[in-house]
Amino acid sequence: MTAFAPHRKRRKLKSEINVVPYIDVMLVLLIIFMVTAPLLTLSIDVDLPVANAKALESKQDPIIVTAYADGRLAMQLPKGELQSMSADEMQQRLAAIVTQDRNVRVVLAAEAQAPYQRVIDATNVLKAAKVEKVALLTDAGGNAR
Repeated sequence: MTAFAPHRKRRKLKSEINVVPYIDVMLVLLIIFMVTAPLLTLSIDVDLPVANAKALESKQDPIIVTAYADGRLAMQLPKGELQSMSADEMQQRLAAIVTQDRNVRVVLAAEAQAPYQRVIDATNVLKAAKVEKVALLTDAGGNAR
């Protein structure tokens, strides 16, 4: 062996992951999202009404008005059967009931397939009949009346 022979050192393999490039990419993405997020928010400020939902504690059963997807309306009086009728007929019957009892409660139900316009049409009938207390009926099981 000669004195000038290269002395070889064995290199140890690194078993670490260099995370610095990942952190750089993450910070760049964070800055991009922070800049673009306010630009993507296209909204309108709406003051929503506040409701304190509680169980109805009334001895009087409500009148149930149902709006169907095909535009029909039906009314069910307390302890009565569901009767299909036109909007004008329903308005007249409800107006007669309201003249007898101003505090009559009406619950508005709609089929799940009914367009929102049908619900609005039914509320217009209730408004024309001067019904003051209207609630919306929902069914957690998905069954419409």
